[in-house]
Amino acid sequence: MACEYVRKHYGVPAELGRGVTVYAKPGVIAADRGHYIGVVFDGDKAHQISNCHPSAGVEYGEIRALPTMTRPQKNYSDFLQADWFHGTFAEWIGARKTTL
Repeated sequence: MACEYVRKHYGVPAELGRGVTVYAKPGVIAADRGHYIGVVFDGDKAHQISNCHPSAGVEYGEIRALPTMTRPQKNYSDFLQADWFHGTFAEWIGARKTTL
């Protein structure tokens, strides 16, 4: 289950979709980042996920809708998270370079 480590270790109600305010900046938890929570702040693009410490300046709120990513944003986000892949983004999506 997402954010399980953070909930157990820090005793906070972290879960995907939970509204948070981090140092007076509102957002929503959009990713489990291990020891951190991945927050998309209001006004940011859905793929701009910031790592935040789960107990440093965080106020937890109600469950909210997660921001949705476009298909290209999701592809790029998946590429950034794939630490096992050592190629370029073009290789990731299967694009071929053309030479003129």
